[in-house]
Amino acid sequence: MTALFEQELARLRAAHLARKRRQVAPLIAPAELALTDEALRGTTYLIDGQPRLSFGSNDYLGLSQHPALIAAAQQAAARYGVGATASPLVCGHSPAHEALEQELAAMVGLPRALYFYAGYAANVGAIPALIGKGDAVFSDALNHACLIDGIRLSRAESHVLPHADLAALEAALQASTARRKLVVTDAVFSMDGNVADVPALLVLCERYDAWLMIDDAHGFGVLGERGEGTLSYHGIAGAQGVAPAWQGRLDRLIYMATLGKAAGVAGAFIAGEPSMVEWVMQKARTYMFATAAPAIVAESLRAALKVMHDEPQRRQHLRALQARLQAGVSAANLPWTLLPSDTAIQPLIIGSNEDALAVMARLDDQGVWVPAIRPPTVPEGTARLRISLSAAHTIEQVDQLCKALAQAVA
Repeated sequence: MTALFEQELARLRAAHLARKRRQVAPLIAPAELALTDEALRGTTYLIDGQPRLSFGSNDYLGLSQHPALIAAAQQAAARYGVGATASPLVCGHSPAHEALEQELAAMVGLPRALYFYAGYAANVGAIPALIGKGDAVFSDALNHACLIDGIRLSRAESHVLPHADLAALEAALQASTARRKLVVTDAVFSMDGNVADVPALLVLCERYDAWLMIDDAHGFGVLGERGEGTLSYHGIAGAQGVAPAWQGRLDRLIYMATLGKAAGVAGAFIAGEPSMVEWVMQKARTYMFATAAPAIVAESLRAALKVMHDEPQRRQHLRALQARLQAGVSAANLPWTLLPSDTAIQPLIIGSNEDALAVMARLDDQGVWVPAIRPPTVPEGTARLRISLSAAHTIEQVDQLCKALAQAVA
């Protein structure tokens, strides 16, 4: 058996597809930072013991080390302890969880929300709860792995469609005779940074009597007037409620978003019509049979939602960083392509796995950390640096990245 694993690992290494896990910690502990030390809060880390300016995390608003969230966690630990002790349907659902769900639903403008301990668990639990044998699911080719795995677990008939191809989706929906039809898509695609055309998808789902499930992992907190996410970005729904044009038309929407990215903590939620959310609560195995996240997580998230509302300048600064990066990359005349993106995800396409790793190493030598993303996470031949911006970054740090990229050209 050992020989078999060694052979397979050797093949991974030869294809430049082996991953390396690194130890990552803040350069300075959050408690030691002054409130004004934004240049160090959530941007500078010890990576395998070496200080690096990081553009690798999904901490898009810089909240993971925000003093308000840390204080909320400390107070909740004193009130609730550090463990949930059981699944939410036994005794793991605290007043903190209940309040969080109500606040999440209000933020995205939908009637009810259900909190899960992890985004992966939400998707692989909710999809099989919604559809099964005899049903059909229509999935974008670039959907995240957790959506793909949820579809596989559902045992529904699966149709994988070309990325963002509305014509192909309409043809497939029109031809389907399935009992139930579910369209599944990322709202913001995690490796490309582009935003799905949710209004057009909803129109198609109305026309062909299908449900639409969107995964807003990378839009929630970042997009929208108040960080409500992709629904607000498209003018569908948000903290002010459902837009008049969409009133009464969202009963076929299943909204999912994660809370370990822009919200800075952990977990995810499903939101939508109360009966749909109740059904997921009753049937999702990853909700029923897993210990709940501790109340300290729920209270930290409640603090995060308040910061999102009270500090809109974080999103404004993030947009300024995006513009600065795009201008800097353009001025540097790099041999690689920066994909167009209105989000914190700024992918720089390198090409081969070997070249992507080499560019990553040259940046690392300059004290800048940007992970190389390779297949199967992205299609063959599109290995890239996934530049992830955070509101905690400064303009000067983005300039430092652009200078390092220019010097990384072989």
